[in-house]
Amino acid sequence: MPPPILLTVAGSDSSGGAGIQADLKTFAAHGCYGCSAITALTAQNTRGVTAIHTPPADFLAAQLEAVLSDFPPDAVKIGMLPDADCVRAVADSLRGMQAPIVVDPVMVATSGASLSSDPAVAAMRALLFPLAAVITPNLREAEVLGAMQITCEREMEACARRIGFPVLIKGGHFPGHGANDLLYIDEEALWLRAPRLDIGDIHGTGCTLSSAIACRLAQGHTLYEAVKLSKAWLTWLLKEKPDFGVPNGPMMPR
Repeated sequence: MPPPILLTVAGSDSSGGAGIQADLKTFAAHGCYGCSAITALTAQNTRGVTAIHTPPADFLAAQLEAVLSDFPPDAVKIGMLPDADCVRAVADSLRGMQAPIVVDPVMVATSGASLSSDPAVAAMRALLFPLAAVITPNLREAEVLGAMQITCEREMEACARRIGFPVLIKGGHFPGHGANDLLYIDEEALWLRAPRLDIGDIHGTGCTLSSAIACRLAQGHTLYEAVKLSKAWLTWLLKEKPDFGVPNGPMMPR
């Protein structure tokens, strides 16, 4: 039986810790065949992003047409979309697709660099979120999408309701001892709890988690199962991460 085909639509990270590179490594670690459409080229490492080059939207559309016409995916992961034209190209290419789509609304890199414009975020909300099986913002991205501040778990649930789509809000940026994520689907709040690891900020966790969820969905798991299994796998990866990269070291999906 052939492996599931996964498509990532995201930016390239020249240091290999996030973006397209992290997605493809995650697909391989889950026994899936990975295809890609690159939305942006970045010059970056674990210290920060020094340059971004965005290809024209019609070239992104050409990449998607080439892949989709020959490798129909069993799931799609969408990451960095730098501008609204890019968002529209992706939405037009994927509209009507039956495969589950995981949207990781990447707005800011771990290093603090801005990766998506405000019009891109608005276009994602209007065009991509309705197509998604789940959206996976971190805490700060959820605050932007929900237009509210989050200071406690009750506000996290309120924000998820305001976002209005199936959403996994990642709670890793909360101060305290827990790394607790909220999956909000069908008006139900499902908490996935784990102890916080004292390892600082890690490069590429969001990309890796959302790609793992896409893999699990392609393999036939329910959304809750996919998120639960992916979170457990990510926690293991964090404990076993290689000792390089300053200050935000990467992981090694396997």
